[in-house]
Amino acid sequence: MKNIVVLVSGSGTNLQRIIDTIDEGAIRNAKISLVVADRDCYGLERAKKHTIDHVLIPRGKHFSSELDKAIPEHTDLIVLAGFLSILKPKFCEKWSGKIINVHPALLPKYGGKGMWGHHVHHAVIEAGEKESGVSVHFVTPGIDEGEIIMQKSFPLNEGETPETLAERIHEVEYEIFPEAIDRVLNP
Repeated sequence: MKNIVVLVSGSGTNLQRIIDTIDEGAIRNAKISLVVADRDCYGLERAKKHTIDHVLIPRGKHFSSELDKAIPEHTDLIVLAGFLSILKPKFCEKWSGKIINVHPALLPKYGGKGMWGHHVHHAVIEAGEKESGVSVHFVTPGIDEGEIIMQKSFPLNEGETPETLAERIHEVEYEIFPEAIDRVLNP
């Protein structure tokens, strides 16, 4: 059984999708051994509801070292599911090839510092892009620069707003994120 640690910062809808797809068998031979949040959020409640070990490590000066201590040695994959803190290069290097993230755009476009959530959707629409989508990628010290595992695109609708785009992005995340996790854990 492969051990997954999920890092969250918000409501945990992608966490819930991962829990559900493990239960359904779509993510094979895996369990979530720990959920870590960097702020008090509903993602912790989801972990508690599913009796998954969970911990809150508030952002601050010692966040990275506390996070490193919290992650079990036997972890096979660290999944960033709506996690907003930037991980230190040393942490990324230690867990190289074992950390993945879902990003609400077609990387390498619209990635990097400050490109998250509505900021990404607004930038995509303002640039007049004809399509958007989701990327699942390995995490490296460079923000959103890791190797892409999977991407899925879709055309933008006429009159698309950041809010409507966000809804469509979430649907695609729920579709490809579990598939990417399974692909990494069970090559």
